[in-house]
Amino acid sequence: MASHSSTKRVLPGFHLTLGYAITYLCLIILIPLSAVFIKTFELSFAEFWSTVTDPRIMATYRVSFGISLLAAGINAVFGLLLAWILVRYTFPGRKIVDALVDLPFALPTAVAGIALTALYAGNGWIGQYLEPLGLKVAFAPAGILVALVFIGLPFVVRTVQPVLEDMESELEEAASSLGANRFQVFFHVILPIVFPALLTGFALAFARAVGEYGSVIFIAGNIPYVSEITPLMIITKLEQYDYTGATAIASVMLIISFILLLAINGLQAWTAKRTGRTQ
Repeated sequence: MASHSSTKRVLPGFHLTLGYAITYLCLIILIPLSAVFIKTFELSFAEFWSTVTDPRIMATYRVSFGISLLAAGINAVFGLLLAWILVRYTFPGRKIVDALVDLPFALPTAVAGIALTALYAGNGWIGQYLEPLGLKVAFAPAGILVALVFIGLPFVVRTVQPVLEDMESELEEAASSLGANRFQVFFHVILPIVFPALLTGFALAFARAVGEYGSVIFIAGNIPYVSEITPLMIITKLEQYDYTGATAIASVMLIISFILLLAINGLQAWTAKRTGRTQ
């Protein structure tokens, strides 16, 4: 019987492959992120704290992170529903709907922002009917939510869809034959299986939403203390040649995003362990 070490592999040896992977990781991710923190260290702690706790900047944190979490939650619910429909049902135009899910991936963010603004502005196709009802979407926080839901939905659908495709329908049939109703089948059979993937999609949608700029900037209105996002403040600092201020705000975003994503990944790992499924 051949030993494990003598097995031929398509890629080079472990050490060479690992070296390539670590080098690529450093060049693309670690070095640029380290540069953000190194530039921030040019500020004294008092200057750093004054910059990142400015009332206007604090308001952008609430907008960016609060609406991003809400958008990711909405996408988790409707992304799961859309993935379920695409996997479990056959209907005319199914392939078209499946292709349209990926549209936010391919569409330039500026184009998405302009299109959404044209739709939801006061004289837009949808906005002209909403504003008389007191529902202002464009140039308001609601517009940011719409944009972030639009760009984040594919992350959830494409993460959950393969899990649903691999899930055997016999599990649901067995639960139903034992007397479980639809809600019990969903919460006790289907949800435990798709929940780790759903959390992954939620995390990806949230991460994309926090850093989104192009599609949001057009529809947000950029009203101070109301609809300004944190990436906009970073761009504003850069335009003012305040590079250390921009990196200070960016470092706060990095830290908060990392903590939130770490918590989500920890919950995902705990769920997988509790259900006996490895990642």
